[in-house]
Amino acid sequence: MSMEKLTLPSPAKLNLMLHILGRREDGYHELQTLFQFLDYGDEITFALRDDAEIRLHTEFDGVPHDSNLIVKAAKKLQEQSGCTQGIDIWIDKILPMGGGIGGGSSNAATTLLGLNHLWQLGWDEDRLAALGLTLGADVPVFVRGHAAFAEGVGEKLTPEYPEEPWYLVLVPQVSVSTAEIFSDPLLTRDTPPIKVRPVPKGNSRNDCLPVVARRYPEVRNALNLLGKFTEAKLTGTGSCVFGGFPSKAEADKVSALLTETLTGFVAKGSNVSMLHRKLQGLL
Repeated sequence: MSMEKLTLPSPAKLNLMLHILGRREDGYHELQTLFQFLDYGDEITFALRDDAEIRLHTEFDGVPHDSNLIVKAAKKLQEQSGCTQGIDIWIDKILPMGGGIGGGSSNAATTLLGLNHLWQLGWDEDRLAALGLTLGADVPVFVRGHAAFAEGVGEKLTPEYPEEPWYLVLVPQVSVSTAEIFSDPLLTRDTPPIKVRPVPKGNSRNDCLPVVARRYPEVRNALNLLGKFTEAKLTGTGSCVFGGFPSKAEADKVSALLTETLTGFVAKGSNVSMLHRKLQGLL
């Protein structure tokens, strides 16, 4: 189907657990984590250009145009595919930066999938995910669009089917530096690997949580408040904190109590990303 313009969702993700098994020679860490998507996220609009220029029209404070992962993703795909078309891009940004819910990685993946469609490149998911990995460890899971158990630095993905509850996500007003957390000498780096599939229930620990809670009182406060109502977890290296509820009504009820003092949102967990559901509808 030929089109000139396309608007796609760019969903958030949660890490339902995150174990750090050790540090590699290259400085990266060996991880095991369980990714699930939220039906909540940014929205990106793409419009074909008559020339080869790539132009992101939405400005981000402190992020130069060419340093934005959206622009980097578009340029890499253009270069590697030999495409001579350009693109205009706008984003309606609601996911927080440094929140651990995958905002930048999700934006890059939506860009790769959207441009593959608009430029009619015909690349498969394997090829797009391999390109995505050069942009960030979390990009491949967004490219593939299915809840997954991830190993390595997060790039070795096995589809998983966890329950899909409603989540209340609290957004402390701090941006957590992933590099800072992973370089903290007190970070646990010797968790034994999980060898059973699917991941046994009850594996909800995040090895980054003690370090983040110690360094960021805002995150510690959110964990304590949400923990009065449900198991409160940290996603990625944070700052976002989340808890699951069996219904939207219950999540909304707790949200009403906590969001008087904290920023947050309620969203449905989803094992298939809303981006992929939208793309399937275009085929």
